[in-house]
Amino acid sequence: MHDHVIPNEIPHRYLPRSRRGTLLCAALVAVGLIAFILRLVTDPDRAWQAYVSNWLFFAGIAQGAIILAAATTITKAKWDWPLRRVTLAFGAFLPIAFILFLPMLTLGENYFSWMHYMEHDEIVQKKAGYLNLPFLITRNVVGLLALFGLSLYFVYLGLRPDLGQVPASEYDDGGRRAWRERLTANWAGREREEVWSWRRMQALAPALVLVFAVVMSVVSIDYAMSLEPHWFSTLFPGWFFMGAFWGGIGAVAVGTVYLKAKDPIFDEHMSALQLHDLGKLVFAFSIFWMYLFWSQYIVIWYGKLPWEQEWMIHRAGAPWGTLSLLAILLCFVFPFAGLIGQRPKTNPRWLGAFTLLALIGLWLERYLLIAPSLYDGGPTITLWEPLIGLLFLGAFLWSVLWFLSTFPVLQIWQPMTAPEMVEAELAPSRDDTRVTERASEGAHST
Repeated sequence: MHDHVIPNEIPHRYLPRSRRGTLLCAALVAVGLIAFILRLVTDPDRAWQAYVSNWLFFAGIAQGAIILAAATTITKAKWDWPLRRVTLAFGAFLPIAFILFLPMLTLGENYFSWMHYMEHDEIVQKKAGYLNLPFLITRNVVGLLALFGLSLYFVYLGLRPDLGQVPASEYDDGGRRAWRERLTANWAGREREEVWSWRRMQALAPALVLVFAVVMSVVSIDYAMSLEPHWFSTLFPGWFFMGAFWGGIGAVAVGTVYLKAKDPIFDEHMSALQLHDLGKLVFAFSIFWMYLFWSQYIVIWYGKLPWEQEWMIHRAGAPWGTLSLLAILLCFVFPFAGLIGQRPKTNPRWLGAFTLLALIGLWLERYLLIAPSLYDGGPTITLWEPLIGLLFLGAFLWSVLWFLSTFPVLQIWQPMTAPEMVEAELAPSRDDTRVTERASEGAHST
């Protein structure tokens, strides 16, 4: 990554509130909800397939963006300083994602096909300790609460130092004022808050990455891989959560391109070199996505074992083969060919266009993880699937826009090069405070 100089003074910028944007997001949610209800009446099985695949996509990329912030925190990266607040903005969707997940807990044997075989299939019976609804519901609810809770706490740590030093005059907006008062309770001063937040983020980031890998693995196994209970792959969960991480990078890239076109100040601070770094990540992880797919495919093909081939055969042959090929083209071929070299990565429109293609491919891939396993004839994909996706897209866009219009778009505080030195300087003052308190307590008791 390039070495970037962080400016001494960073302006306080907010994305302007847009009534038109809010109405558009509300319209998308309304259309998606109506489409889901209508599909639920006419074909409930296909409605739930579309619902779950859309949830896996949007919740995955929102969480993947937070993991990008955690990864750059672990590595103490400086190249991403204009992106830090954009990256954290996707965490605003996580509470909505959890609410949208709750209806998925009502799914029964029409979705979880292994429930049909539990009584008479010896192989599935041996998996009964894991494949049972009470345990499935418990581990997913607890896991997502832990993952989303840690993510929101990470976002809070990234926001708190900024909110305490933004002038009160900028909080004439009632919503901004309320969030500032809520997130800056017991303010300890700018230096202490910056050091404490940075040290906590560094401690939390590795744990957050590990919890992300475990929880996303569980979700992918339960809501995708278990739909064909005789088939399993130890690489499948890794392929899933790394795809979510890549989707988060892509979402940040698209959001960055949008902000560069929307705000001249953000455009000024987001240089071509930083755009190039972001483009390199999109390009590299498209290759890694293909690597994981090929690593899984080649072992299955070479083994020639029927129970290992079942999942791949359902997606490689008719009627799903064309969609599978399209997913590979969108997720790998187009981003690889379109973003190779330096110039395409530094061109905002070019980067945004090919990243959007990759995200569409990842959306299709998520659908292909589920639908072929439950296919019972009829068309493979219809207009209903993307229409139901509008429910999630509207909520996703609204939450990100709300975040960027409520909190500064550019992160004002910056992690210190050696926070340990500042911590050492601040420690005596805290120790003196403790000594004074103990002396007061002793005098009082005397």
